Amino acid sequence: MAQETQTPRLRFAPSPTGHLHIGGARTALFNWLYARQNKGTFVLRIEDTDRERSTDEYVHSIMAGMEWLQLDWNEGPLHQIDRMDLYKSYVEKLLNEGKAYKCFCTAEEIDVRKKAMLASGQKPKYDGLCRNANQNQQKPFCIRFISKPEGTTIVHDLIKGDVSFENAEMDDLVIQRTDGTPTYNFCVVIDDALMRITHIIRGDDHLNNTPRQILLYEAMGFTPAKFGHLPMILGSDKTRLSKRHGATSVLAYREMGFLPDALINFLARIGWSFGDQEIFSREELIEKFSFENVGTSGGVFNQEKLLWLNAHYLKNLDDKTLQVMVTPFLEKDGFRISPEIPMDKAIHLSKERSRTLLELSEALKFYLHQSVTIDPALKEKFLTPLAIELLRELSHQIETHSDFSETSLKAKIDEWITGKGLKLKDVAQPLRVALTGSTVSPGIFELMAVLGKEKVIQRLKAVS
Repeated sequence: MAQETQTPRLRFAPSPTGHLHIGGARTALFNWLYARQNKGTFVLRIEDTDRERSTDEYVHSIMAGMEWLQLDWNEGPLHQIDRMDLYKSYVEKLLNEGKAYKCFCTAEEIDVRKKAMLASGQKPKYDGLCRNANQNQQKPFCIRFISKPEGTTIVHDLIKGDVSFENAEMDDLVIQRTDGTPTYNFCVVIDDALMRITHIIRGDDHLNNTPRQILLYEAMGFTPAKFGHLPMILGSDKTRLSKRHGATSVLAYREMGFLPDALINFLARIGWSFGDQEIFSREELIEKFSFENVGTSGGVFNQEKLLWLNAHYLKNLDDKTLQVMVTPFLEKDGFRISPEIPMDKAIHLSKERSRTLLELSEALKFYLHQSVTIDPALKEKFLTPLAIELLRELSHQIETHSDFSETSLKAKIDEWITGKGLKLKDVAQPLRVALTGSTVSPGIFELMAVLGKEKVIQRLKAVS
């Protein structure tokens, strides 16, 4: 069956046995980029034939992760579980055409024969014993596809180049289990062929499946898609990325305050490059992406680089947009955005020091507290009796000062400091600690203007 169109059709086909993780998100992204670049179709297919491990919760989580990353699909989600009758009809077709057979061997029997093959120096695989067995036996059976005993299957890989597999190395693949359920390699070929998928881009852990799938394409009269196998994402120790490296679900990165555009940029650069450019808009990624620039060795997941990228994107967002994005983080911790505090100005002062929305929300909390908690060590170091006396006097000075703008406050406090024969450094840190509970903050006059007169005086009086 020839493909009916040359317009690219790509798919992302996760199994809902877990959340959408970083590796799956990058696979989805590369498929999405190629589809969008070529005005093609991006299909979301849920491979949920594993009923014991597949859950609706994971389906919803995967889709939520895709939606957060703004990897929109044109068709789907299509569920394999809804297509079981279709798969079984193709099993019957192969049986009727003599391209498959019932296998009555038990797992124990096969294991014994494989051990004997291994002992004699042969590659341990299913030996095809049931190819010529009586097919009418009243015993449990699986169904196997008859593989080619000779020749070579070549995978023309878009990323790795041509990869050759000797057919003699492949045994007869199980296409339907003893319980009557079809297997992954069989279902995926039927789905990709009937959905007219033109390009299959996936992790290179699937590469060994590909020659088997090509043989199934041919046996069922389908034209194979073009294949591309992405190198694995590696941890900092150059081993496959896992939870011990901090790898977690895409939605967990959302909860940690990362921005979807930053994560998209970061994922695109793991294993793909375009000169020395590091920062790409989505439009640039769509324009410049190519399989030719995907590397053949694994790319390293670098958390510090992700944080650097996220800080870049965060700083370049306008303050009103950031307010909308950071508000849920503040509300989650019980803070209410007060109209008395100009939050866009507070965000403008704080975003330069923040790498994530979570860090930004932490930096904003002192503006929203009714009062600040001061660490005893800071209190002992900075809020000395002399410092408290100065803060008390400063409180009186600004209590009658009507203009609470940054410029006016600076002029007023500079005048007061000069009159006392002091310098700003003599009062700045005690003032900062009294107002924020910390020694790190935006400029002292800027933050006072944002806090407002009432809160500034309230906090100064609380320590004096």
